[in-house]
This record gives sequence, structure tokens and C-alpha cells, in this order.
Amino acid sequence: MALFQELDLTTFSGGQITGIEPGSLADEIGLQIGDALLAINNNKCIDIIDVQYYGADEWLDLLIRRDDKLLLYEAERAYNQTLGMQFAHPTFDIDVRRCKNLCGFCFVLQMAPRYRRTLYIKDDDYRYSFLFGYFVTLTNLKPSDWERVRLMGLSPLYISVHVTDLQKRRDFLRNQRAPDVMDQLHDLAEWGMEAHTQLVIVPEFNDGAWLRQSVEELAALWPTVRSISVVPVGLTSHHKYHMRGNTKEESTAVLQYINQMQPRFQEQFGIRFVYATDEWYLSADAPIPPTEAYDGQQLEENGLGQVRRFFADWEGVQKEMTEYEGALAYETVTLVTATLFAKILGETAVTFTELSAVQTAVVPITNRALGDTITVSGLLMGKDVMAQLQETALNDLVILPHVMFDHPDRITLDDITPQQVADTLHCPIALADTMGDVWDALIGANTLIYQPNMGP
Repeated sequence: MALFQELDLTTFSGGQITGIEPGSLADEIGLQIGDALLAINNNKCIDIIDVQYYGADEWLDLLIRRDDKLLLYEAERAYNQTLGMQFAHPTFDIDVRRCKNLCGFCFVLQMAPRYRRTLYIKDDDYRYSFLFGYFVTLTNLKPSDWERVRLMGLSPLYISVHVTDLQKRRDFLRNQRAPDVMDQLHDLAEWGMEAHTQLVIVPEFNDGAWLRQSVEELAALWPTVRSISVVPVGLTSHHKYHMRGNTKEESTAVLQYINQMQPRFQEQFGIRFVYATDEWYLSADAPIPPTEAYDGQQLEENGLGQVRRFFADWEGVQKEMTEYEGALAYETVTLVTATLFAKILGETAVTFTELSAVQTAVVPITNRALGDTITVSGLLMGKDVMAQLQETALNDLVILPHVMFDHPDRITLDDITPQQVADTLHCPIALADTMGDVWDALIGANTLIYQPNMGP
């Protein structure tokens, strides 16, 4: 235990272990659920990044707190053996880092009042950027954070640039102390690291010439900057800073610019480098690019290529439907979506009906809680869905977007569960991401089905 005496652990709670993988090192040496990991090889662990970094060695000394006792485990890890510890939270010492900016388009600042507390927390944590691909502004890092990024090689990072000009970006973030993101990107380049960037475009602010300048300056940092996602601003009815969304004509102009630039970057870098997220194509009523147009970039969580993935899944489902000979569980089905995707889903439903003989209706839901300018399914409220479905004739089964319930407790932004929807509508509810999930519900293979009055 002397090895760890120099560490200050008096007020340090460590990482609480909530799960242990069978056959892992943690399982082999007898760690228990409820234990707290404090340090590895004389290094205090403040988050799972520390666990991954310091736990990569072959020989490990693990300091554990169990109840009121400190326990030291000495272990040798076999080749390819995982540590096997799952934790209550990715960060142990503090909660998620808070954002220091006041961006007018920030979703948190545009939230309707009186929802759950966590919806009003402005996170901007470089650790979540590295771990989960969250986009962050890099405006709240301390020198010790940057040293950690460098030493641990926390790459790639996902960075919200928005505009590369320093003063323009400070105005955009409403933070006159924001550091120069180009200097930060140059540091990452010097350290041999990578970044994916995004530009949220607000018309008459960082579009037009500002967009072109930002793209050119970020492209000059290839291969450190691996991609630019161009994202349209989303504004709720509660925003306060006199911004507006992009018109159809402005969306078309952004797409034209990106389409113009991609061949040049493909010749220079081997990839298209700058990409428009799906909302631009849907808003401009433009064709969705083929799969190869995304160059294998894993940026779907940022709205890039989700519609193309939907189409790819649908192609496979159609083949499966034509070969299926069994009975179907329902004769009619209602597909719920937000207004942005309603046209594509409606066209898909026509073919789905033809192939399955199941009458398939599409009901687009208007976001009354946040305003009709919010048109994506992930931001639909449960109460809006229930109220508007009660205004229409329902089919045997109602399919809701799974993304509505993208929370560990499977609840909507306004804390509604799928079971509550089923009980209110007196109708079975299924959750789906794709048409494959819809088809699975009809053949009895979708496990995310909630019958009315099933209980919690």
C-alpha cells in the first residue's frame, strides 16, 4: 500500500464499479460490484480515460475502496484480456464539464421551461468528445487539460468550430474570452493528432463568404482536420436572439457550394472532406447522396448519412418481405415521425403496403412544445405525440421513432415512457429505427412492443 501513499485520496470517491465482465481481469482477481477504483499503478483515476490509459500495462496495481477499507490488488493481465470494469459514470471526480459560451442557437438556451433539470445543463466536455464523439468548442480547457490531451493522445476530438475567424467566432459564441480555435488546431497538428469539425450555419451570420473562408482554412489543416460537417441551425420557438433558420433557397445554395468543393478535396485528399448533414437535403428537397459519398465517415450521430442508412436497410427489407411466407401479427399499422422525414416515410409506406398487404399510414407530428421549426424525430415530446394521435384514427399497431426515447430510462424529453403512450392510446406501441424494425414488429421479432395496461 506504500506505493499509493503520495496520492491524496481523502475526499476522492473514485469510480464506482457497476458491472464486471466474465473472464476479465476484474473478474479473475475478485473485484466486486460496488467497489470503487481509486488508482492504477500509482496514478489516480478520475475518469474512464485514465482507466483505459493506465490500465493498458501488463502488470497492474489496482487500489480499490470496498466499504471503508482500502485494498491493493496486484495482477498480470493475459494477452488481449480486458480489464472488464463497468462504471456508474464515465467521469468519476466531477460531473460533465459545463459550457462557458452563450451561443444564441444553443438548444439548452432554447428549451421550453419546466422540463427535467438535466435538459438545462450545458455540457462542453473534451473527455466526452474523445470517448463518445460529442462536439465541443474547446473554450473551457485548462493548461493541465491540454497537457493531458497531448500526453494521452486523446484523438480524434470532435470540435464545434462554426467559423474560423477569431472575432467572428467570439461573437458567435457570445464569449469574448474564447481562445483561437485555429491555434488549438495547429497545436493538435503539431502533436500528430486528428479532429473532426462542424460548422452550424446561421443565415446572415456565418454563411456565404464566412462559410467559404472557414472551409478553406480548415482544409489547410488536413490531415489533422479529417472532416467538416456543415449543419443547419435549429431554432425553437423559445429562442431569444433574433436568429432565423435557413430557407429552402439558402439550403440549396449551401448544397451547391459543398457539391462544388467536394471534387477538389477528393482529388487533393482522397475524400470529399466537407459534408452536408441530412437536414439540408430534406429541407431543399434534394436527392440524398449515395453511400460512397460519405467516404466511410462515422458521423451519423451528427445527422450525416442517416437517411442513406435508412434507404440501405429498406432495400434489404424489401427482399426479405417478398420471400416471407408466414402470418403477420397485425393487419394495419401507423408510422409516426416528425415533419422533416414525413415525405420520405410516406413514399416508403406506399411500397410497404404493396409488399405486405398491411395497410400502412404515416402520421407526421408537429412539435408544439418547441415550435414547428423543430422538425426532427429525436426532439418530439411524448405529450405532443399522444395528443395528436388521439386526433386521428389509429391502426392495430403504432410505431414510434426509437430515437424519441434515446435516454437510459427510455423516456422522451418530457419524461413519457412507451408504456404510457400505449396506455393512453389503448393501442400496442412498438419502437423502430428502420423499416426492418417495423417488419420485425409485424412478424413478431421486435421485442420493443408495449401492450396497453402491461404495467411498468
